[in-house]
Amino acid sequence: MTRADHPARLAGQASREAASAKRKEEWLALFAEDACVEDPVGPSGFDPEGKGHRGIEAISRFYDMTIGNTESLEFLIDDSLVCGNENVNIGTVRSTVAGAQIDAEGVFIYRVNDAGKITSLRAFWEVDRAMKTLRQV
Repeated sequence: MTRADHPARLAGQASREAASAKRKEEWLALFAEDACVEDPVGPSGFDPEGKGHRGIEAISRFYDMTIGNTESLEFLIDDSLVCGNENVNIGTVRSTVAGAQIDAEGVFIYRVNDAGKITSLRAFWEVDRAMKTLRQV
């Protein structure tokens, strides 16, 4: 196995591709049944208690609140590292919603199980910092 075909890296790439193309069912199929999505990590408007979205049903609702509401979603990855069963990406997620664009710079971590399914997706980005990039397009 090379770093390019590492299971966690492949899962992260597939997740970003499906999300960008707005292929919800394909995106959901990448996750293990008991997976957890924390985006962003901690309490937020998407997750007031900061416990994450656990299980496919909760992840599906997260998709509807976030990815499903975008006009476009672009992942600009500056660096990608793999360690153990995880892939860490450093970069920016650019979202366009209602004619406005926002950039969320951060660190995005995918963990996979032995079957290559995503068990954890954790996104570290600051809402206030991202809001400062808000602009009309």
